[in-house]
Amino acid sequence: MKANDVVIVSALRTPFGRFDGVLKSVLSMDLGVLALKEVVNRIGLDPAQVDETYYGTCIPAEYAIYTNVPARQITLLAGFPENNISLTIDRACCSSMTALRLGYRAIKSGDAEVVIASGAENMGNTPLIASAAKARWGVRLGPIELEDVLFELGYGRKGFAPVATDAGFVAEEYGVTREMQDEWALASHNKYFKAYSEGKFKVGEELMRIEIAQKKTSIVLDRDESPRNNLSIEKMASLKTVYGSPTVTAGNAPGLNSGASAIVLMSRKKADKLKLQPLAEVVACESGAGTPKYMACVPAQTIDKMFSRVNLNVDKMDLIEINEAFAAVTLVSLKMLAGKDPQKMKELQAKTNVNGGAIAIGHPVGASGARITMTMMYELIRRGGGVGVGAICGGLSQGEAIVIKV
Repeated sequence: MKANDVVIVSALRTPFGRFDGVLKSVLSMDLGVLALKEVVNRIGLDPAQVDETYYGTCIPAEYAIYTNVPARQITLLAGFPENNISLTIDRACCSSMTALRLGYRAIKSGDAEVVIASGAENMGNTPLIASAAKARWGVRLGPIELEDVLFELGYGRKGFAPVATDAGFVAEEYGVTREMQDEWALASHNKYFKAYSEGKFKVGEELMRIEIAQKKTSIVLDRDESPRNNLSIEKMASLKTVYGSPTVTAGNAPGLNSGASAIVLMSRKKADKLKLQPLAEVVACESGAGTPKYMACVPAQTIDKMFSRVNLNVDKMDLIEINEAFAAVTLVSLKMLAGKDPQKMKELQAKTNVNGGAIAIGHPVGASGARITMTMMYELIRRGGGVGVGAICGGLSQGEAIVIKV
């Protein structure tokens, strides 16, 4: 152990809400404030000791009427001192894992001792918008057409294919069938409910409890809204594919979710000084990018890039988390990591997303990178220790990967 090791001392998230659930009108920035407050309060950390705060969020239309610098706004609203340095990150779904990587770098370089990596999104709160050409500058007569910025996540407007379409065609290239994707998606829900029944998703560990004020009372949310226990492989098979994808459906993809996550990183020296027990060590972080169509390949490519730099390999990993942007992404990346060995593919699948993934838990895109990191970390803690690798893809083939050790 070294004084400048980067360790995690606190990590939590809000429950993740459905697109049309109880969080549908809660601003993502307000969810971010709740997570920031709780992640420091849980360990009695004075916000004045936080050197930098990184905040991932990637649907700016949702917070557009609050203008800009959401990271700066949430730190001030959370009671952090005015001299706290903050940065808003938009690297699509990678954003909060990018926040972890930037925090890791800041501590390793000696520029910071305490960093918070966080992220939030509320996709259900995203408004319909009118173009400036029609709304700001006016039309003489007739209605103004509104646009849904969630449709195809906007990629089609600039000539890119929807990510679901690309993922489906790439899955076929790699021999990952629709049936395999449906089976993985169903298993994601089943694994989640098994884990939940065993007390693995509980308030005080990965989860925090939140209250949503109503006119006369408050609604308490203390568990994820998206997991479904009424699914079957027949129901999954009956769903139509989306956006012209050959394999991707609403069933083998995650929902459009809401939620926030936050992780406190410190140098080991600082954690020792504050008498805080490290939960895990961040061993390595890596970023990647590739051909836009091949987003499903980027988690594996980024993992391989990181492993080549730090002399590790997937066989040494006790757990794997690959974000279920679609079942296709997780399965294609696992197939790449396994090479042409079907037995190794089975072994990798058995230790990947063992408590369910984003298809069940939800995928509030700005919060997901930190979420998969802490889900993996808490499972390693329950197992008495080990090493895990997490990876996530982002729109137009971006990637992030992280190795942690408990």
